[in-house]
Amino acid sequence: MKNYYWKIVIILILPLLVSWETGGFVRNETDELPPVEYKAKHHIILVIDGPRWSETWGDSTHHLIPNQASVLKQEGTFFTNFRNNGVTLTNAGHTALCTGVYQRISNLGKQLPKHPNIFQYYLKQYKQDKRKAWILTSKGKLEMLANTKNREWWNTYMPSTYCGIKGSGMGYPNDRDMFPTFKALILEHKPTLTIINLLDIDAWAHQGNWERYIAGIKELDGFALDLWKTVQNDPVMKDKTAIYITNDHGRHLDGKKNGFESHGCRCDGCTHISLLALGPDFEKGKEVHSEYGLIDIPATIAHMLKIDMPTAKGKPINELISARK
Repeated sequence: MKNYYWKIVIILILPLLVSWETGGFVRNETDELPPVEYKAKHHIILVIDGPRWSETWGDSTHHLIPNQASVLKQEGTFFTNFRNNGVTLTNAGHTALCTGVYQRISNLGKQLPKHPNIFQYYLKQYKQDKRKAWILTSKGKLEMLANTKNREWWNTYMPSTYCGIKGSGMGYPNDRDMFPTFKALILEHKPTLTIINLLDIDAWAHQGNWERYIAGIKELDGFALDLWKTVQNDPVMKDKTAIYITNDHGRHLDGKKNGFESHGCRCDGCTHISLLALGPDFEKGKEVHSEYGLIDIPATIAHMLKIDMPTAKGKPINELISARK
C-alpha cells in the first residue's frame, strides 16, 4: 500500500519539478502574448496611380524606378505578389485602401464608400483633431474617401482633405504642383494617418501618350524617394514613420483591349501591383513572395496603432507586424 501512495505522489510532483527545472510553468498556447509596441507613430500610404508592373518592378533593369529599386528597397520590405483583388479602377482601389473592403463604386467621385474608413475609426477612438488624419490627392474626385454612406458614420469623424485644384475637391492638377503642398501639410501637422494620390502616370496613359507615361513613372519614382527623405529629415517623424508605396491598379496587358491606355478588368496587368513598406518596424532588404492585397494595408496599420476597425475585411500582413516580435 505504501508503494502505491508513493507512486501517486511522484506522478503529481514530477511535472512541477520539470517545470521548475525549465524555468517555470509552461505557457498554454492559448494564453495571449503581451502586445507589441511598434515604433512607427505616423503612417503614410503613397499611391502611385496606375503604372503597369511590366514597366516598373517587372522590368529586370528597373531603369524607370531606380530610386525605389536601388535605394528604397534596401530600406524596407518589398512584396512581389501584391494585388488589387477588387475592381481595378481608381475610386475602388482607393476605397479598398481606406476602408479595408473591396466594393464596386462609381469611378466619378459621386458615390460614397459603404463602410467607415480607417481615418474615421482612428479619430473617434482616440478623440483626435481631424488634422491628425489627411487625405491628400491630385485627383479631386477622391475627396469622397473622407466620408461614408453608413448612417452611423456619415459626415462624422471625417479627416482633413486637400484634393484637386487648390484643395477644392475638383479638377486634376499635375503632381509637380501638388506634391510640395502635400509635403508641407505633413510637416506642419505631423499626422498619424495620411494617404497620398499621385495621378500623372494614369492621366498620361489614358491619353495614349506612351512617352509621357514613361516619363511619369520616372518622375514619381523620384517623388517617392523625396517623401522618404522628407520624413527622415524631420526630427519628430524621423525613425517613427512608416510609408507604404503602392498602386491602386495596374493597366491592361499588351493585346488586351487597348493595352496600357486603360484598366478595369481582371487581367494580370490590371491586378498585379506592388507594395514597398518602409519604416522602423519592418525588415530592411527583405523580399516577400506571399500574396497580399490592398485591403491588407489598412488592416496592418490598424493592428499597429491598435485601432478597432470591425468592418475591415483585410488581414494584417504577417511579415510586417511580426518583424519586431
